[in-house]
Amino acid sequence: MADIQIEDGIVKIINLDIQDPKAAAVLAAYPQARWAEITRRAVKIGLGYLKGGEQG
Repeated sequence: MADIQIEDGIVKIINLDIQDPKAAAVLAAYPQARWAEITRRAVKIGLGYLKGGEQG
């Protein structure tokens, strides 16, 4: 299970495993040096769905 913490509005995720072979294949098409940036952007987009809050 991932360790998730929030500090000063920053979501910190440690040891997050995502089992998605198709997403991994797409990510592997990019240079490894860009993987962190691309993954951060994808997670940020996904977290946008949480903005509805508990009422969503």
